[in-house]
Amino acid sequence: MIGDQKVLFSGMQATGNLTLGNYLGALKNWVDIADEYLTFFSVVDLHSITVRQDPAELRSRARKLLALYIAAGLDPEKNCIYYQSHVSGHAELAWILNCFTYMGELNRMTQFKDKAAKHADNINAGLFTYPVLMAADILLFQADVVPVGKDQLQHLEITRDIAQRFNAIYGDVFTVPEPYMGKVGAKVMSLQDPEKKMSKSDENPNASIYLMDDPDTVIRKFKRAVTDSEAQILYRDEQPGIKNLIDIYSACTGKTADEVVKEFDGRGYGEFKMAVGESVVTVLKPLQDRYNELIKDKAYIDSIIKNNAQKAEYYSLKTLRKVQKKVGFPERIR
Repeated sequence: MIGDQKVLFSGMQATGNLTLGNYLGALKNWVDIADEYLTFFSVVDLHSITVRQDPAELRSRARKLLALYIAAGLDPEKNCIYYQSHVSGHAELAWILNCFTYMGELNRMTQFKDKAAKHADNINAGLFTYPVLMAADILLFQADVVPVGKDQLQHLEITRDIAQRFNAIYGDVFTVPEPYMGKVGAKVMSLQDPEKKMSKSDENPNASIYLMDDPDTVIRKFKRAVTDSEAQILYRDEQPGIKNLIDIYSACTGKTADEVVKEFDGRGYGEFKMAVGESVVTVLKPLQDRYNELIKDKAYIDSIIKNNAQKAEYYSLKTLRKVQKKVGFPERIR
């Protein structure tokens, strides 16, 4: 809570290309709820370097991601959209919180085990303490709520544990955040393996719809989407491919799953796939048009980067100075 406003924090990594899953599952949801909170939406580039990155590409992707936030409908005058690396409080608070986090807690983090398996040649300390930096991201702005998927709930739980541990020692310093349990974004699965989430790191280019895919590419990918041999459009777990397509069509059209099933009763998979693809093209076009305008306006994007970094720094210092005083660091002489 800052003043009388509840605070919401969230962010995405500047790695890979955002997918339809990122948009329908998170970004669109942010836009829908942004007016209810004082919001901080970060391009979390500090998190990105736990895996080796090409420096020029990381800078480019970070800028594109920030522009996509705005293109999706987040007003940068009302929402603090900023680069994590431009606010030093993230790293400073993370170090302090490292000293209030136990090795056993970090050892239990399933995402560390998953990422370590994928990057066996680079199992670095940053990968291990990633949840502490995430805790710092959230606690730095006294966030009341954090929109999280199931795969991130464990990280929010450790954030809550760290905050409660610190508060037990030093008093009421941190707001203990809650998971955002309001409107839930659509869970979009892979078009080639509907048992797993659509991912921007999927090696199969046909598995994911990327936000900047052109209409022909979108339609082609949906035509190739995995379904089944049952030849009926029903919303059930036994037909994960069809269920995923129904979820996507529902999210893009605002129709319920039951309404979709009724609409396509007796119609073939080919016709249904085409309709889903066309609904996605319709949703992506205004976002793509706005993005293409923004990315050309260097002065405007630069002004957002500068102004929102200053805004985020202002709010972050309120928490950071309080924490530094609590743990015993000497007061700064100004």
